[in-house]
Amino acid sequence: MSRQPLFDRLAIIGIGLIGSSVARAARERGLVRQIAIADASEQHRQDAARLQLGDEVHADAAEAARDADLIMFCVPLGANAAVAAHVAPALKPGAIVSDVGSCKQAVIRDIAPHLPAGVHLVPGHPVAGTEHSGPKAGFASLFENRWCILTPPPGADARAVEAVKAFWAACGSKVEVMEPRHHDLVLAITSHVPHLIAYNIVGTADDLETVTEGEVIKYSAGGFRDFTRIAASDPTMWRDVFLNNKEAVLEMLGRFTEDLIALQRAIRWGEGDTLFNLFTRTRAIRRAIIDAGQETAAPDFGRSPAAGKSEG
Repeated sequence: MSRQPLFDRLAIIGIGLIGSSVARAARERGLVRQIAIADASEQHRQDAARLQLGDEVHADAAEAARDADLIMFCVPLGANAAVAAHVAPALKPGAIVSDVGSCKQAVIRDIAPHLPAGVHLVPGHPVAGTEHSGPKAGFASLFENRWCILTPPPGADARAVEAVKAFWAACGSKVEVMEPRHHDLVLAITSHVPHLIAYNIVGTADDLETVTEGEVIKYSAGGFRDFTRIAASDPTMWRDVFLNNKEAVLEMLGRFTEDLIALQRAIRWGEGDTLFNLFTRTRAIRRAIIDAGQETAAPDFGRSPAAGKSEG
């Protein structure tokens, strides 16, 4: 695709699933003139070089960030503060720092204090992903027809926000701007709590003494298989999500627990109408998600990278 580059130099700090997908999308769509990559993992750096994901591959994040117009943090949330402090002296005036994390208040808290004057912070969250990780897991179409939510802090530079918005739109995303705290509440119920439930259900199945692991694997129905897909997500990333969005997650878990107790009561007392009404209401939500293009009715839920679909 031929287009005028949006940025001269893009620095991607962390070249896992999302970082490598950003690199592929930017390269394939001609969004930048130069891509510099940094990663603490030697194996990731070797994979990135072999896959030709960037023009430069560095062990030092500051070297990748030097002279960059857009610096994209694609590291676990718990690493943001240290990375920001390290790269800050290398950032040029007018540079834009963004990220891909799913907890935005924590990103602003950890990155903003380290940025020098004249450097703009525009946090972002591409709502896309798979259970796979590493440079080899990425693909250029990961962000197509998926939402990317930007959460600029108060007083953010309007031109910087528009530039990041244009970048994600050019990657194929539908872009929305949202207040950081509201983003964290929305994602707590749509992503974070479902992941926590999946981890718990799969963990419970693994802990059962009266049902063998072989039976769990052999007789897994579609619902449990889908939970295992979610529960296979990157442990480091999700540990940091729950530690950094604890208030919103705990608030939503409280609501979920109350509703679960009500459901338990309905089953205990044979309240069939209560169960039927709930299942009818939730079925409508599922259909609305499909109608909105946020999922597919295909049997594999469209999660094969080859199909260009995934879920965050």
